[in-house]
Amino acid sequence: MRVGIIGYGSRMRLMVDLMQRLSAGTVITAITELDPDATRRNLAEHGIDPTSVHLYTDADEMLCNEELDGVMIGTRCSSHARLAIKVLARNLPLFLEKPVATNMDDLCALREAAKVSLSPVVVSFPLRVTPIIKLAKEIIDSGKIGSVEHVQAINNVPYGYCYYMGWYRDENETQGLWLQKATHDFDYINYLLQARPISVAAISSKRVYKGDKPAGLRCAECKDWDTCIESPYHLYYSRSETERVENNDRFCGFAQDTGNEDCGSAIVEYENGVHASYSQNFLVRRGAAKRGAILIGYKGTIEFDWYRDELTVHMHHTPRVETYKIDSKNASHGGGDIVLVDNFVRLMRGEGTSVAPLEAGITSALLCLKAKQAAMERNWQEVRFPD
Repeated sequence: MRVGIIGYGSRMRLMVDLMQRLSAGTVITAITELDPDATRRNLAEHGIDPTSVHLYTDADEMLCNEELDGVMIGTRCSSHARLAIKVLARNLPLFLEKPVATNMDDLCALREAAKVSLSPVVVSFPLRVTPIIKLAKEIIDSGKIGSVEHVQAINNVPYGYCYYMGWYRDENETQGLWLQKATHDFDYINYLLQARPISVAAISSKRVYKGDKPAGLRCAECKDWDTCIESPYHLYYSRSETERVENNDRFCGFAQDTGNEDCGSAIVEYENGVHASYSQNFLVRRGAAKRGAILIGYKGTIEFDWYRDELTVHMHHTPRVETYKIDSKNASHGGGDIVLVDNFVRLMRGEGTSVAPLEAGITSALLCLKAKQAAMERNWQEVRFPD
């Protein structure tokens, strides 16, 4: 099966590595990237002969010239929808990175393109197919805790610096961290509830990653190596984060051009009357990391956390607590990435249905855009498309 890739960045290289491990008869035959020389180096580093891959700098040229059985899109976020529409028009199986769109116009256009396309689509939502979510869904479907009446979800991100010191800091590209992070969490909540979000209220703040340092300043150019806790000096000597010291070319997280909020919270109302609260922040480090949810029913409560690899069921009316340990520490995205890749390969074969369909990606992106708007306007927003 011949696979074409548009955007061969670090995320897509990981997914291709996983695909190769499956030994499922897939071959990367074409790649669209702006820097062919870097692409050749990356291919060689990942065990792929660069001479066996046709390289393009234009996606339309690749799609027109190549006979492909599937396409994977891993470009920067602002181009996801535009490029996906091109693939949908060819009815090819598509693996699409999240968020599926970063503005309402692109999202509406993607939605319309999907209505007339025969393309099976896998959206890069690994959390919904992790062992923890699979177990939570099984417990919910069994009726053990009763119907889910309330959700409390949290994402305390321990690697938040990357959203202020790397390319993610460009808010024109990311459109903020609702679309970058919450899209995952909103999706797994939607999936577990099997309900449609109808309204959202939200608030966000930027309290830490801001400042008056010159725009474009990099760590290597800064003189505050002894006072800035994010400097390579302190990363190594004070914090023992040696893997980050090697990258001395980061942007300053306290400069005038540092984008993205660093905290956000939302309340989401669903069509069945349930509501969910969700909070994310990008300030915690080390053991303070947490990502998971509490799902409350009348009969019991489910609580899970990917960082602890643990799910607990508290029964309300019997003196019983059940704890499940999940061993996913060595698996990418809690074990979800390999499921997505396997599913995409099977869709190219004409087998099965998507475990993360485009409809889910569109719903999540819509909710994120409405949460962003609610946070900006300090109000409630209906989660619906423009008339």
